[in-house]
Amino acid sequence: MAKLERANFGSRLGVILATAGSAVGLGNVWRFPYMAGENGGAVFIIIYILCVLLLGIPCMISEFIVGRFGRSNTARAFSKMASGGPWSIIGYMGVLTGFLITGYYAVVAGWCMQYIWASLIGHMQGTPTYFQTYFAELSTDPVKPVLWTAIILGITYLIIEHGVRDGIEKASKLMMPTLFILLLVIVGASCMLPNADKGIEFLFKPDITKINGDVFLAALGQSFYSLSIAMGCLCTYASYFSKHTNLTNSAIQIGVIDAFVAILSGLMIFPAAFSVGVNPDSGPSLIFITLPNVFAQAFGSWPMLGYIISLLFFILLTLAALTSLMSLHEVSTAFLHEELVITRKKAALIVTITATIIGALCSLSLGAVDVMVVFGKSLFDWFDFITGQIFLPIVGFLTCVFIGWFVPHKIVRDEFTNWGRVRGRFFHLYIFLVKYVCPLAILFIFLHQFGLLK
Repeated sequence: MAKLERANFGSRLGVILATAGSAVGLGNVWRFPYMAGENGGAVFIIIYILCVLLLGIPCMISEFIVGRFGRSNTARAFSKMASGGPWSIIGYMGVLTGFLITGYYAVVAGWCMQYIWASLIGHMQGTPTYFQTYFAELSTDPVKPVLWTAIILGITYLIIEHGVRDGIEKASKLMMPTLFILLLVIVGASCMLPNADKGIEFLFKPDITKINGDVFLAALGQSFYSLSIAMGCLCTYASYFSKHTNLTNSAIQIGVIDAFVAILSGLMIFPAAFSVGVNPDSGPSLIFITLPNVFAQAFGSWPMLGYIISLLFFILLTLAALTSLMSLHEVSTAFLHEELVITRKKAALIVTITATIIGALCSLSLGAVDVMVVFGKSLFDWFDFITGQIFLPIVGFLTCVFIGWFVPHKIVRDEFTNWGRVRGRFFHLYIFLVKYVCPLAILFIFLHQFGLLK
């Protein structure tokens, strides 16, 4: 088999922005606010931050260790660390999970692009019923969502085909700062609205009476979901890290950025929502039904400002979706590129075409084609359920057990300390968390999702 030259990120900033871009996605900008709204606001945020520290960062470091050790795609990296043993299946499951998510995640990213267009032409104005009808008609349309899915995956392809430095790193250096600027602009506008202080108070003033087991498990699940753990993304990106990259510092910085974006997203949404008397706990419909209505009402006295904020918000969502979609796409591209020994462009094209087909089928299953509804669930919902509630917890659990109990601690320590060049004062804490705390926490999430743990 021909030996392929291994790419690397060109700078430390590139490492942080690209990997943070993988973690920062719709899970932060969309899922976090409505999860916080449903689970007590400030208390949820406090518990979420603790979960990022105790669960998210150790799991992230574990994937970094496997990826940099293997210096290859996720499947081969796990196979190398497992010496070809049965634990190799973790890597293949990670690649499969990332690929399946790519298809249906692109559908949601496509909806965001449609909303940019709708904002540009002034269609994001109307009554709550109008926004509900608009989204229902869009999601069940047989043409528009499929077209936007193909477009967003085409954009992703153009980035991925240029490789790690000229594609992923350059795009991340452009998109991530833009995302932060847009986020800060909308936060500023939202916090200046009348009665915005009520939303800020809900977000930052803890009410300990709202703490219960469900809040803890919801925060655990959100920390796992928002950091892109067990999708193969972090492991694949880590394979492009240099031997000098400090894995612990990188994981902490990415975790901080991820949590910071999530909290800023809350500041973007809660003040505006409370300003017009809407509690943003409306679940998955939040960004496509509730928030357009919130922005229309909140900025009703300043139509032009409302127009600009609505447009910027959906550009922000699309950028967040695109940075995550890049990493998901790269998982499968790297796998095909290295395992089939084909060019990166050909591998990226294969992933783009197959993901577009999957995305089209998922989109059509939401209403245009009834035959794609199985046991009461659309194909879209099945992809979301299987990857989010089955594959992600299983891959995350097995990764922690593999690193904590089966990989020789010398190998783990060498990667953790950059072969003795970095102080490993937190190594024993990390091993303890990965061996005991993380697997149990993931197991609790898994059991809770299926109603086996209340």
